[in-house]
Amino acid sequence: MSVPLIPLRLPPGPSVLPRAVRLFLREAGRRIAHLQRDCSLPGFVPSDYRRVYAALQALEAADLAPGRWFCEWGSGLGVVACLAALLGFEACGIEVEGELVDAARQLADDFDLPVVFAQGSFIPDTEDPRAGIDEDFAWLSTTERCGYGELGLGPDDFDVVFAYPWPDEEQLTRSLFECHAREGALLMTYHGGDQVRLRRKTAREGGR
Repeated sequence: MSVPLIPLRLPPGPSVLPRAVRLFLREAGRRIAHLQRDCSLPGFVPSDYRRVYAALQALEAADLAPGRWFCEWGSGLGVVACLAALLGFEACGIEVEGELVDAARQLADDFDLPVVFAQGSFIPDTEDPRAGIDEDFAWLSTTERCGYGELGLGPDDFDVVFAYPWPDEEQLTRSLFECHAREGALLMTYHGGDQVRLRRKTAREGGR
C-alpha cells in the first residue's frame, strides 16, 4: 500500500555556521579532495554540506523530528551523519564502499563524534533487490549485504533519514522510505544546487 509523504517547508538556515562546523567541514573537504584525487570512487559525489547543515539546523530549531535517531543512506565519507551528531542526533550511516566506510570512521573519530558506520546496502533484506533500478545508470548497490544488521537497527527505527540520490534513484529512495520507515519519520534529500527537500511519512489509511 502506498503511504504518502507530506512535504514540509523549512525556515531559512543560519547565514553563519558555528566555528566547530566550519572547522569540521574544512577538514572534511580536504579529505574528500584527497579521495577524489587518489581513489577510484566514481559513484561518490559530495552534497553541498553547508546547505544540508543549514537544513538540519532549521529542522532542529523547528522541532520537526519525532526523535533523535538519524541515518544517512549511502553515507560516503559520513559528513552529513557527523553534522547530525554535532546537532545532538544519535547518528549512523550505511555505505557500500569499504574504503569510504573506513575513511568515515576515521573522520568521526578524529572529531570525537559518536557516529556508527556500517558497510553494506541500505536496501532491506526483505526488498526485491532489482525493483526499480536501472542497471545502466544507478550507482545503488543491489548485491551487497544489508547494512542494518551491523547497526543492530532496522529502517523503521530511524526518526530522520538523509539521502543524496542519483536522478534515476529518486523514486526508489522514496519508495523504500514509504515502505520501511516508521510513521512520522522524516526523509531529507539533497538534489543538487540549492534543493533540499524534507518530507514526513504519514499514517497508513485505516490506521497503523
